Amino acid sequence: MDSAKVVVLDIRFPTFPVVELQRHQASVNAIAWTPHSSCHICTANDDSQAIIWDLSSLGQPIEGGLDPILAYTAGAKIEQPQWSSSQPDWVAIAFSNKLQILRV
Repeated sequence: MDSAKVVVLDIRFPTFPVVELQRHQASVNAIAWTPHSSCHICTANDDSQAIIWDLSSLGQPIEGGLDPILAYTAGAKIEQPQWSSSQPDWVAIAFSNKLQILRV
């Protein structure tokens, strides 16, 4: 809460973070895991950005932190990302009084 980073934990080892996702400039207020993959997550926040991450490379050394695979800036603070369960290449974001559907 009130942090610009997302800490991903493995519940089998909750005292040690798997990765910290740090590319947002304001507090992260929503996340959504893809229903079709355990390696993709969308984070959204108060800086109007939706960022999609690919965590499949976590078993390899990563210099300088993990880079996102996609970043999108909306017209206002993003409240809720939601992946399509039937169309895995699409994610919906809600902001202000709008809904946008993004192709990944």
